[in-house]
Amino acid sequence: MHRLRSTLARLRAELEVAESDGSVPPVARLLSDLREALDLLENVESAALGVVRVLVVDDDERLGELTARSLRRLGFDAEAADRLRALRAGEVVVFDLGVSASLTSADRAVLRAARPVVVTGAVDSASRALAADLGASDYLVKPVDSEELAAAINRRMTEERP
Repeated sequence: MHRLRSTLARLRAELEVAESDGSVPPVARLLSDLREALDLLENVESAALGVVRVLVVDDDERLGELTARSLRRLGFDAEAADRLRALRAGEVVVFDLGVSASLTSADRAVLRAARPVVVTGAVDSASRALAADLGASDYLVKPVDSEELAAAINRRMTEERP
């Protein structure tokens, strides 16, 4: 909360200075501050409301978005992407093994730390070994029922709690 208040105060001060001296406000800086404030607000809301953030990473964009949409209907804050991005605090990753070929070693380290819920159409032992190497908290075979995926995400979240 303190950091959010500080960021908003900085934003307000920049606008007040520009207004008082008639200068053009530093738009890039203000937008950056605004993005930071919104991210911080999301963190506060997630903590206060118990909202679980989920990043669905799938090489099939349409399927990824459909999966994220079904998770949003179940109360998750879900977003779809076709590649791994920087994770937000406490975010659960639902990861399709089809994306694994494009991972860098840094991406692999991020996934291991995140302990993703792996979803895949593959049932072979090599795929299971890859999922284990990525630190998967769960391994689900497509097509995955939304309720089954939600249960896996909730199991993953209970790992975080003491």
